[in-house]
Amino acid sequence: PPYERGTPVAVRAPNNARGSQGGGGGGGGSDNVQMRKLLNNNKNSEFCAPLTSFDWNETDPSIIGTSSIDTTCTIWNVETGQAKTQLIAHDKEVYDIAFACGTEVFASVGADGSVRLFDLRSLEHSTIIYESNPPPDAAPLLRLAWNKQDTNYLATLVMDSCSVVILDIRIPSIPVASLQGHEQSVNAIAWAPHSHCHICSAGDDSQALIWDLQALPRPIEDPILAYKAGAEVNQLQWSSSQPDWVAIGFASTMQILRV
Repeated sequence: PPYERGTPVAVRAPNNARGSQGGGGGGGGSDNVQMRKLLNNNKNSEFCAPLTSFDWNETDPSIIGTSSIDTTCTIWNVETGQAKTQLIAHDKEVYDIAFACGTEVFASVGADGSVRLFDLRSLEHSTIIYESNPPPDAAPLLRLAWNKQDTNYLATLVMDSCSVVILDIRIPSIPVASLQGHEQSVNAIAWAPHSHCHICSAGDDSQALIWDLQALPRPIEDPILAYKAGAEVNQLQWSSSQPDWVAIGFASTMQILRV
């Protein structure tokens, strides 16, 4: 297909990167990195259930949310090192968490196949806005990304699926789009920080695809940009300070793509 390709800049970590000098000169890198806080809500042990993901609140940098395989999400105050709240978020493991704009609303996905919406001002209930399939046949949802330009829209990934599910929280249960341009499982998604209608996806087919959703609710047939990496792409980030650049990670390589 006549897609344009990104311009990559490859960055590989040297074998001795762990002992290299830190920024600003002077001293080994290991001397310049220190643990400032240890967040642990288990009062009886130094150990806690394994964490699966976290999200830093962009509006209030002192707030961070974490998700865990013990079915909980925890909202932390980084400055005090204390948990603001911990709640049972799902019926099974929670795999991802993401804040909307502001400090109160966040969403999570998990092994029970649901996307759940929470408001810290009213934690007595949550809203299930999407389920991959009715229980007990629901497929796990692995990743979640919130459109920061228009927080009515979320994107999520079904385990072992080649498509990206786009949701409108005003229309629960029914996806507004399913982006089907990958040939193998999708691993990562990121909304454009400067646009409400662009999203990037990457997966096991070594592709990074950028989609234009401006035509919604009409079906989105093809991506507008495509890049083929050297191996399965495991992670991607879209720079908020330099929105012309997208970073992807595969094998031992990170590439920065100009879009």
